[in-house]
Amino acid sequence: MSFFDHLEELRWRIIKGLSALVLASMVCAFFSNFLVQDVLLGPLHAAHLKVQVLSPYGIVVLYMEVIIYAGLIVSMPVLLYQLWKFVAPGLMPNERQYIWRIVFFTSFCFLAGVVFGYFVLLPTALTFFAAFGTQNIDLNIAADRYITFIMNVILASGIVFELPMISYFLTKLGFLTPAFMRHYRRHAIVVILILAAIVNPTPELFTQILLAAPMLVLYEISIFVSKFAQKKEPDPAA
Repeated sequence: MSFFDHLEELRWRIIKGLSALVLASMVCAFFSNFLVQDVLLGPLHAAHLKVQVLSPYGIVVLYMEVIIYAGLIVSMPVLLYQLWKFVAPGLMPNERQYIWRIVFFTSFCFLAGVVFGYFVLLPTALTFFAAFGTQNIDLNIAADRYITFIMNVILASGIVFELPMISYFLTKLGFLTPAFMRHYRRHAIVVILILAAIVNPTPELFTQILLAAPMLVLYEISIFVSKFAQKKEPDPAA
């Protein structure tokens, strides 16, 4: 393919991905009340906290943000598929056969991270913050700040859970080995703590540790995944 052919391919992949995002957002719009009242505000109610809107159009913006973010999460498998299809022409024929597996497990890892972020990280962080309330100070959270907080936690968790899949893919391409990951484990711990501080939506140490802990576990899982992927490689001498 020529340079302009690649641009045309990229254009169509982007169009298909955006179409999937729009369609998923339209579906989520039908369940907007459930998404806002139960999914979005559920963790707040469990932590005995309240959210407040500070502008006349705040509720409308709140619903629109929830619909778009929910559509992004729902359409993520299609977006990942379009990404891998764009990358596929640059892969060897024996590497292209893994596309469907990669799309499936990449989507699974991302959704698993979203579930972990929503059901573990978010309630734990909100409960921790709620413990600092006093009788003289009410902890009422602004809707826009809460949306930013919850989506940072969920999306960061989803991206972090891609680590085993990235390890598998890089090992298949020959760029990574389990021995390399074991050798640089101490360096990886430092990098993980730095990444946890970067993606942490608040400058607070508790949520940083809460986010770094699963990253450390996922790094160890990635070593096992890399070892499994390396075993599947055919012997060049054969």
